Amino acid sequence: MAAAPPSDASQWEFSCDFEVDYESNENASIVYAALAVDKELQPDKVKRQISVVNGKLLVHFEAVEARFLRASFSAFVDVLTLATKTIEQFGQGMEL
Repeated sequence: MAAAPPSDASQWEFSCDFEVDYESNENASIVYAALAVDKELQPDKVKRQISVVNGKLLVHFEAVEARFLRASFSAFVDVLTLATKTIEQFGQGMEL
């Protein structure tokens, strides 16, 4: 039997917001495109919203428990770091 998503917004009591300033919409959009394809493994327990605004990657997480928030955030930052280092290493004249 599949778990039903929480019906009450108050169940999403753990949240985290962060931003990474890439100083260009192009670099932020490249990272966004790399990260947006990875969906949350437990969408009934963790929500993630990503956007690009003025050269910044903005990310918002919500979770039903702190442990789910920590695991999702940690995995996301690992991939974010890889995408950022890839741009730094192979981007044509791009400096971050």
